[in-house]
Amino acid sequence: MKDPIVPATEENIQKAAQLLQRGEICAFPTETVYGLGANAFSESAILRIYQEKGRPSTNPLIVHLPNLEAAKSITSSLPDLAYQLATHFWPGPLTLVLPRNQKIPDIVSAGLPTVAIRVPAHKVALRLLQRSQLPICAPSANRSEQLSPTTANHVRQSLPGLPMILDGGPCQFGIESTIVDLTVHPPRLLRPGALPLLDLMKKMGTLVVPTTLESLQKELPRAAPGMMARHYAPKAKLVLCESLDQIEPDQYQSPLGILLREERMSPNISSLWPNAFVETLPSDPVGYAADLFAALHRLDDHLVRTILVETPPQDLSWLAISDRLLRAATP
Repeated sequence: MKDPIVPATEENIQKAAQLLQRGEICAFPTETVYGLGANAFSESAILRIYQEKGRPSTNPLIVHLPNLEAAKSITSSLPDLAYQLATHFWPGPLTLVLPRNQKIPDIVSAGLPTVAIRVPAHKVALRLLQRSQLPICAPSANRSEQLSPTTANHVRQSLPGLPMILDGGPCQFGIESTIVDLTVHPPRLLRPGALPLLDLMKKMGTLVVPTTLESLQKELPRAAPGMMARHYAPKAKLVLCESLDQIEPDQYQSPLGILLREERMSPNISSLWPNAFVETLPSDPVGYAADLFAALHRLDDHLVRTILVETPPQDLSWLAISDRLLRAATP
């Protein structure tokens, strides 16, 4: 079978745009993770996304746009705050939930009267949007609940039957966009993500942030992607623990994988876990997030049965990472 991965040249971006215009689907890079794209105006194309991913119909999609002006074509209103945030953070990893108009099919928003939109900051994604002249629905290009893809190869491993995967190299941020609901007052955080919360809060003034990760999991109705209780999960069982020093190695199925912050790596860890596959990530939240999913993919490639991850620091700068790990550890 022909390899679906192709370099993101202008010629191949044009071919991908033509696929989308014909109602086909294809995968492409964004600055957050790789997306599985379809024409946002085509119910049949969007249905193919749900079928390919095995995605629940109650889980809405994000619509990607080339610029703020394009948002007017699919929303029924754009409040001043949306303009302010878009002007400051777009292109970039911020998704806004706004009232949708009738051009957007119900299937995009899981029947809700809203639509989640963003302008990606990846040159390949922007060129594809410009070439196709379409708003593009693009959830992460992987099977539902599984690890998000941050390379073209991750996409191929999860969704081998796609007609095309544009290869734009590893994603910059490594986790999905931050999602804010502007249809409620005051605005509410629906998903912490690649855009740091502290940066967002400085521009917004008032933003309701759920007080616990558990309350983030229980948000209903699900007005945005990434709100399923189990999500972002590797094939291996992921276990969150306060400290590896307090765990006996024979408690869990082997082979074992271990995910550590660099500051937590020590000779003691090496001696306690001599046969484990160890991945060390940067000790800052931005660096940690950029390699988080890729590191979990690497541990899965080693066919580990259990992945032990120390709980991240409990502050706002680590909220997006804590959210991903909590959902990945949910049975």
